[in-house]
Amino acid sequence: MADLTYTPPKVWTWDKANGGQFANINRPVSGATHEKDLPRGKHPFQLHSLGTPNGQKVTILFEELLAAGYSDAEYDAWLINIGDGDQFSSGFVSVNPNSKIPALLDYSGGEPVRVFESGAILFHLAEKFGAFLPGSGPARTECMSWLMWQMSTAPLIGGGFGHFYAYAPEKYEYPINRYAMETKRILDVADKRLGETRYLAGDDYTIADIAAYGWFGAFVRGDAYGDAATFLDVPSYTNLVRWGEELGAREGVRRGRIVNRKGEGLVPERHSAADIDIVLKG
Repeated sequence: MADLTYTPPKVWTWDKANGGQFANINRPVSGATHEKDLPRGKHPFQLHSLGTPNGQKVTILFEELLAAGYSDAEYDAWLINIGDGDQFSSGFVSVNPNSKIPALLDYSGGEPVRVFESGAILFHLAEKFGAFLPGSGPARTECMSWLMWQMSTAPLIGGGFGHFYAYAPEKYEYPINRYAMETKRILDVADKRLGETRYLAGDDYTIADIAAYGWFGAFVRGDAYGDAATFLDVPSYTNLVRWGEELGAREGVRRGRIVNRKGEGLVPERHSAADIDIVLKG
């Protein structure tokens, strides 16, 4: 049993034994732990990722672009197994020094351009193709505001609520209550906004919705952190549920959210549309 009277030392030192479920990959320093080059496929966009909520954002956008007729948005999606420490390979760290998925190499202009952080990747692709992002004015600003809002909320939902509710080695009332409160406040912000407009940024579906769906969609579907949807009373956020179900029915969303995930009905790697077609058509 953990010591409930813990007093922080004057200078913190790392004790790997206290790392919980992710002790084998979490560490207080950055950089590569081993040499390994990233693979490269034939398409202009090379995505190295895992189908977590942050990873799903990018594959959903790629699939939405392809569904909208942007054939130049073809991509290879390579699986990064964070449980095995793939994110600490020299190749991955060269694309994302922060060793977090997703990471993208864009070869569409000849010389590779690295893009890391899911929000930056969404913005990069939306601006490149002129899609799912208003071109200028207040609409563009509103979209960017909601995109940045989502990026700021993810650590509270995932690293805060998700960690202490589902992954921490022991359950403690204070952190669970603290982050449940924050998560419900975030859900309430989205619910109130979606009571005013069809989508987060207004009347049009944008990268702000794609970013938010990666996280909120799991709660609406009821597959986030076990039964967290019941614990947080997600069905009571009726506007959010309406939005989540509408987005969940989109072909691009259905295709994108199963990429870079292992298991039945999922696609660990995507190198052509057929990789997803085979799974969805059974």
